[in-house]
Amino acid sequence: MADPTLADFGQDPLWIIIVKAVMLFLFLALGVVFGVWFERKLIARMQHRRGPNRAGRYGILQSVADAIKMGLKEDLFPRAVDRVLYLLAPVIMVVPAFLAFSIVPFGPVVDLFGVRTPLQLVDLPVAVLFMLAMGAVSVYGMVLAGWSSRSPYALLGGLRSAAQVVSYEIAMGLSFVGVFLFAGTLSTSEIVGAQAQTWFAVLLLPSFLVYVVCMFGEAARIPFDLPEGEGELVGGFQTEYSSSLKFALIMMGEYLHTFTASGIAVTLFLGGWRAPFGLPDEGWWGPLWFFVKFVLVFCFVVWVRASLPRVRYDQLMALGWKVLIPVSLAWIMVVAAVRNLVVNGGEPLGIGLGVAVVAGALAVWLRFDTVRQRREEAGRARVAAEFEELEREPAAGGFPVPPLDLPHYDDGSRP
Repeated sequence: MADPTLADFGQDPLWIIIVKAVMLFLFLALGVVFGVWFERKLIARMQHRRGPNRAGRYGILQSVADAIKMGLKEDLFPRAVDRVLYLLAPVIMVVPAFLAFSIVPFGPVVDLFGVRTPLQLVDLPVAVLFMLAMGAVSVYGMVLAGWSSRSPYALLGGLRSAAQVVSYEIAMGLSFVGVFLFAGTLSTSEIVGAQAQTWFAVLLLPSFLVYVVCMFGEAARIPFDLPEGEGELVGGFQTEYSSSLKFALIMMGEYLHTFTASGIAVTLFLGGWRAPFGLPDEGWWGPLWFFVKFVLVFCFVVWVRASLPRVRYDQLMALGWKVLIPVSLAWIMVVAAVRNLVVNGGEPLGIGLGVAVVAGALAVWLRFDTVRQRREEAGRARVAAEFEELEREPAAGGFPVPPLDLPHYDDGSRP
């Protein structure tokens, strides 16, 4: 079977498109049901527990039981909420996640019920930009959920989600630029085809590492789940959503967002449906390899959740703006220089000057960052020394404190 290209899309019969859409919906819906169970069992294994073990064999029906329970609970509306936006917010979180996954290639061109079609619902010349846009649109659901709830905790959670996505969407987009330069396209099917020899996770390792960090920030997973922040904001933007179908939709949207981030990682950096080490990936082997990679990335996300604590909000913002974005910009310059030299036969002197400029800019940035860190450490040491001095001598620093052993005079009025 041949590799799919943009020319292979838009020619399927309507019933084939409907079949592929239903298959994609079932994959994502059942993926959420079993993904919740799998995450709980995997974390329990890491923590030497059994996890879900009552509903069905190995507790595999626990998520189904939870969904039924949520569906049977009373649907409450807090006082003074904006009912329209309050109901619309969970839907806005779920729908873009389904749309983003529609351009993920699951396999090559295969025979499906006698029709030769690619295992991908749709592809676009700007498919990756469409995925980024859908990921950003789902954040509107979080913001509206927080704003419509009329709760300070929910509102702060929604504002945090907006700031977090704005910060990490930039670094994530910059991590894709190297992929675009090497693949020469923004089409997901053709990007997978460009990784026939070597995966971009190997050729563009810094881009892959930046994306992995941004993936947690974009999906709001631990250690970057600041929009929820149970210890600070009770439940974040979902504080006022009771355990009903609305809450189930929010949880579904969060898991679908994680699935989308994992699918992007597999498609853009891990070869998509292509098999490693020259193993067969023709026909229906392709979807199997994609599923294996997808599950491994999801296991990594769960592993990080079970291993790392939640970071502070200022640390999250500093990592995005002060580390990931500068590193991504410098790496883009290096990738562009190498691409120009190797592929297009660029002028070595000009490329060398460009690399030297990038190296000099990085050196200056590191120098200023080191100076800033030293100043902060000196300031903290100075404050600590002042506190120690005040503990030894309360009158130090020009602020006299009267002694506590003042004499008490008795005027004879007391018995």
